[in-house]
Amino acid sequence: MSGYYPPRPTSRDTPTSTRSFQQFDLLEWYPYYQSCQRYFLDYAQHDHNVRIVAAFINIRLPFQWTDNPVINSAGLLPAPTGPSSYNVPWQRHGPATTPHGQPVHPFVSLVPYVQRLIVTSFDQDSILHSFFGDDWRKGVGGFHECERRNYLFTAKSVEWSHVMSKYSISPHETVPYMKPLSNVKTAEIEAAEQYWSRWLAFQDWMVGPRAPEAHNVEDDEDAHP
Repeated sequence: MSGYYPPRPTSRDTPTSTRSFQQFDLLEWYPYYQSCQRYFLDYAQHDHNVRIVAAFINIRLPFQWTDNPVINSAGLLPAPTGPSSYNVPWQRHGPATTPHGQPVHPFVSLVPYVQRLIVTSFDQDSILHSFFGDDWRKGVGGFHECERRNYLFTAKSVEWSHVMSKYSISPHETVPYMKPLSNVKTAEIEAAEQYWSRWLAFQDWMVGPRAPEAHNVEDDEDAHP
């Protein structure tokens, strides 16, 4: 079996990013993610600077989608004007609602935008803030961390053209260029090494009781009767 299996980490030597992932609270996270979605749809995508960045990295913003464009978090298109506007259905109907009368907001994934910012080296804090607002660390910070790690794994797994294909969305939204991961810290590399080692173990079915971590636990228990 190839690959290096690190010893079972303790709270003292586990990288910060790994500890934060283990302590992740899904219910606490979701409102922050919704906040990022609302900011992105209501403000960021209409901001001149965000439009410039999106154009440069060649990714459409939701209001630019050819099919079913999303103008804001309510999912409403601007009110049409002109002689034929009377027969446009969305002018006479408000946003869709649940049986309880609550509005149904459109779902727009923020992950493709996080990915594109990472591979083009535009994932600086200031740009992430301009795209996703004040809550970006709590709302999309976890995605940012994981997608940076995924970028490392993808580059390690396949050749350049396949990496380019992986991060291209459509024939019209291909990745214009890719750069190596920027602003990398030692803790991030160490965390990625741990996850990569676990993946190599999984490829050899070394999971559950066969996982290297499980053997380390057994060794610790045998050493301390």
